[in-house]
This record gives sequence, structure tokens and C-alpha cells, in this order.
Amino acid sequence: MFETTVRDGVCQVRREGANWLSTAWDGGYRTADAVYNVTVPEGFERTDLDAYRADRLSATGFSLGPTLLTGVHMEHARCARSGPVSVLATAGLSNPAALPMSGEGEADGSDEAAGNPADSPDWRPGTVNLVVGVDRALDDGALATLLATAVEAKAATLLDAAGIPGTTSDAAIVGCVPSAESAPFAGSATEIGAAARVCVRDAVRAGLAARYDGDSLPTVDDAAYGVVTDRETEVFEP
Repeated sequence: MFETTVRDGVCQVRREGANWLSTAWDGGYRTADAVYNVTVPEGFERTDLDAYRADRLSATGFSLGPTLLTGVHMEHARCARSGPVSVLATAGLSNPAALPMSGEGEADGSDEAAGNPADSPDWRPGTVNLVVGVDRALDDGALATLLATAVEAKAATLLDAAGIPGTTSDAAIVGCVPSAESAPFAGSATEIGAAARVCVRDAVRAGLAARYDGDSLPTVDDAAYGVVTDRETEVFEP
């Protein structure tokens, strides 16, 4: 079972000897006993992320491991479990990333940005982070499929809740247990995929409810910063 511990704005998700796939700045496939979701302070502008992570994890007595960063306080983190799958989510929507379906964008490929976070004195990064743990052994391909399944569920949940598929800084880590029962697939039609989908849905919903406490969720129109990807492409037959 994947275990969670929160200390001083750092949430550890631990499973000894787990294999992980991360989309963070140091992402990729890793073997580690634990991964982390870390709250950064307001106005966070550091780019030496390896050093920042080392400082934060050392200060809380945790060992190094793959890490996600967020502006959401860990008091708003929420978890969900179904069968062999557990999910940790933090959800903030201050920097929404919209993808209009009209296809009527600028030919020059430019996108409409709602603003530059660095220009705002009240900048508070928002992101939707996921840590998904599966008590099964997955090969690299199945672990990548699990990542896609989780991100798809996150996008579906946010589209229903806020009308956007994500933010400009969403990230995820998915993990499995090499010594556990083997599972060859992790798509939406599998036991693992179905469990991951509902866990992501419920953890993200609960995280939004905790973060916004009944307030209206931010939209692209009223967000201080974010992006609307509205450009044209050339569509062709292969």
C-alpha cells in the first residue's frame, strides 16, 4: 500500500522499491522509495529546482525523490482509493489553459495569454498535481498508459467542474510495485484504469472543494494569468 505523510508543506507518497514515471522537471522513469508534492511560497521564482527540492526535503527529514511543485497548500490535498489504486491530488486553477474548439485562431500561431505571472504582485501559482500509485507490477509501456489514463481523467473532471482541461503547469507522477502481481495493461477498460479514473475524479473534485471552499472556480475570462491556445493548423491526409 502507498502511504502518505505530510510535514511542513511537503506530502510524501511512499512505497519501498516502487517504479515511477514523472512529468516534472526531472521527469522520466525512476526507482525510488518515495515521491513528493511540495507547496512553494507566494512569489516563487527560483529556477534552481534541484537545490530547492534538496533544501525542502532535507528540512522535513525526507530523503530525495521525484517531486512535484504547487502553490496549493497541503491542507487542501485530498486522496482517493479504489481497489489496487490510490491517488493524491492538489488542485489550483489560477492559471487555466483553455483549448477552444472553434478553430478560429491567429494564423501566425500566437496564443492569447491572460498575463505574465511574474508581472503580478499577487502571483500565486496554481496547478493540478497528481500522484497515482498502483499495487501491481507494470512494465514501462503500461506505466505510460496509466499516466495517459490519469491525465485523461483529470481533464474530464476539470472540463466538467471549470470548463477547462487543465492549467499551464499541471504535472503527474504514476507509480507501481515491481514485486506485486503483474498487470499487462492500464487503459480505461482495465481494472487498474477504471480505478485510476474514478480515483482521479474524486480526488480532484475533493481538492477543488477544499481549495475554494464553496467559492466560484476561476475561469479563463476572470483569471489574472493563464493561456488560451487559439491558433490555426494545416490539416492534411497522411
